[in-house]
Amino acid sequence: MASRRDFLQHGMRLSALGVLAPLVPGQADAASQAAPADLTPPPDLFDAQLLDLDFWVKPRTLTLTRPASGERARLLYWKDGEVIDSAYQELCHLLRDVNGRETAPIDPKLLEMLWGTQAFIARYGLEQPLEILSGYRTPASNKRLIEAGVPAARKSLHMEGKAADVRISSLTEEVLGGLVRSFRQGGVGYYYRSGPKGGWIHADTGLNRTWKG
Repeated sequence: MASRRDFLQHGMRLSALGVLAPLVPGQADAASQAAPADLTPPPDLFDAQLLDLDFWVKPRTLTLTRPASGERARLLYWKDGEVIDSAYQELCHLLRDVNGRETAPIDPKLLEMLWGTQAFIARYGLEQPLEILSGYRTPASNKRLIEAGVPAARKSLHMEGKAADVRISSLTEEVLGGLVRSFRQGGVGYYYRSGPKGGWIHADTGLNRTWKG
């Protein structure tokens, strides 16, 4: 069983990573005595390029929630080098245009990036669902967002099934975006917002680029 000191140090490490998990009352004094090294994550912590081959050949299960529709799913969609079509179709449905009520094929590379993000943080004990705020968008839905003043590009990759706006409740936008960016598979947009839910990040499989919205 982990000691109280181990628990405190673990809590400090999570805080240093940008994880929104404050220490419980009564631990602040002990935590303040932790060595500075405990506050600094390893330099390669968010460099997904350093993952070994074994990481990429194991079965891939995505755990997602869709706040706009109240849906939740945990789907094994890739195994033994092949996409499981039935699960892929379910994921396409989950990432559909909820407002436009249309489904489109989702770029498998986008699913790979989402899975890699989730599987990577699970290595550090953070097994949480990815919240899908937006997936595929019809051109009509994208136009309505622009007209309403919502951040949306006129040639958005959402309309091609190559982008998703996502959030993980315990990670800040900076940390989540940094991890997704380290996969070097496309663009990452940081959308900082205050409030109980916080902001989100945009991930796509287009050109490698970053921005703040």
